[in-house]
Amino acid sequence: MSLRVAIQMDPISRIDIAGDTSFALALEAQSRGHDLFYYEPDQLAMINGRVRARAQSVRVQDILGDHFSLGVPEVHWLDDFDVILLRQDPPFDMHYITTTHFLDTVAAKTLVVNNASAVRNAPEKLLVTRFPHLMPPTLITRDVKELRDFRREHKDVILKPLYGNGGAGIFRVRPDDENFNSLLEMFLKTSREQVIAQAYMPAVRDGDKRVILVEGEAVGALNRVPAAGDARSNVHVGGRPELAEVTPRDHEIAAEIGPLLREMGLIFAGIDVIGGLLTEINVTSPTCIREIKNFGGPDIGGLIWDAIEARRAAVV
Repeated sequence: MSLRVAIQMDPISRIDIAGDTSFALALEAQSRGHDLFYYEPDQLAMINGRVRARAQSVRVQDILGDHFSLGVPEVHWLDDFDVILLRQDPPFDMHYITTTHFLDTVAAKTLVVNNASAVRNAPEKLLVTRFPHLMPPTLITRDVKELRDFRREHKDVILKPLYGNGGAGIFRVRPDDENFNSLLEMFLKTSREQVIAQAYMPAVRDGDKRVILVEGEAVGALNRVPAAGDARSNVHVGGRPELAEVTPRDHEIAAEIGPLLREMGLIFAGIDVIGGLLTEINVTSPTCIREIKNFGGPDIGGLIWDAIEARRAAVV
């Protein structure tokens, strides 16, 4: 079954192919004989309620510095594609949200992965709050008194922006840290977003595990160990990646959240687990499948495309 597949993503010329999940998905799709097209979010246009994009055919190859070639830009109606991969990176702002509304218009004919409505309604740090019994103590608010009371109760806390990504804006505030009030002022004056306060988990020193879920099933994992002197585990800010086992606890978490993910059309998700507790459910542009394969783990790109093809076949 050859499919017409469009990838909505950030500039392909700038990606690091060694760890880019969108590139891994493109390689797998191409190997299966699917026709690939590429466009950036700013190339979308809604005309009288119908959405099109100035897209280009694309070929990819796993060669550093020569990883893609593009055809001539042409206007394509999005509902002429069989599958659209929604792969642009956060920030999850109004620009991002608007693109999900655009993609909603093609949902009756075209399979969008992940489902655009679900992505819009399930930001990573909010979707997880549907499962409070799986989480560490967590507060989301702009109320200063609530934040101070939370710190008083839990002493050692993490502060982070609700819609942040990639480790940006994450602070650990120890019990004797005098910067707490200044940090609150910074968060509240520079953004209208709520702030997340979370009890610090010492287990993060052993790693913040990214577990990949395909159709709600845990299929692979990567541990990310923070650098000395840094509370953040994100690889691009210095965290050390290492292959991790999918544990019985990971499967327990997946069994609880998996039915909701499948129902929402969130085929591909990445959950973050620290010390057996769930901190995020990443659905906008999950990553780490390339690293897992490079460390000798499973080829998750193939599993994702098996799921996409099965879903597409079910509606044809």
